[in-house]
Amino acid sequence: MKTPRILAFGGSLRAESYNQKLVSIAARGARGAGAQVTLIRLRDFPLPLYDQDLEDAKGMPENAAKLKTLFAEHDGLLIASPEYNSGITAALKNAIDWVSRATVPDEAPLSVLRGKTAAILAASPGGYGGSRSLAQFRPFLENIGITVLEEQVTVPKVHEVMDSDGELSEPALQAMVLELGAKLARKLA
Repeated sequence: MKTPRILAFGGSLRAESYNQKLVSIAARGARGAGAQVTLIRLRDFPLPLYDQDLEDAKGMPENAAKLKTLFAEHDGLLIASPEYNSGITAALKNAIDWVSRATVPDEAPLSVLRGKTAAILAASPGGYGGSRSLAQFRPFLENIGITVLEEQVTVPKVHEVMDSDGELSEPALQAMVLELGAKLARKLA
């Protein structure tokens, strides 16, 4: 049995992102199930908005190339998606748009994404817990060739259940997030 490699991140650029803290919990669950997890923050990879004219003139930005390499080196993805105006964040969509680009001759577009498996989760101060962003995110990922686990976790009113250390105060909810990460690790093993 191989050791699965999982790339984990939240879709927010905010320093104190609830979703970054949430994906950290899921990453612990994946590690506990035997996966090697690389936890990153999108804010550490600032990117211009995807623009083909920019790409044609200057090539792929350095941070996009770094992200693409990280995606290529991992078997699976753990992604916590915030909900902005009932959808996924521009930062998350933009990062995936850049990563999807072919950068060498004969490379197929989406090649570093196709065939990967992902687990998705979301947290929001609102009552829906990010479920509307996941309703958009799942078909988006599936359309670009990523298999998405059927199970997902949403955390409504996250500001009421997440402490200052980024842990969930409700044991059952914490266990669900840990198990989602573990399930992805087991699926990839």
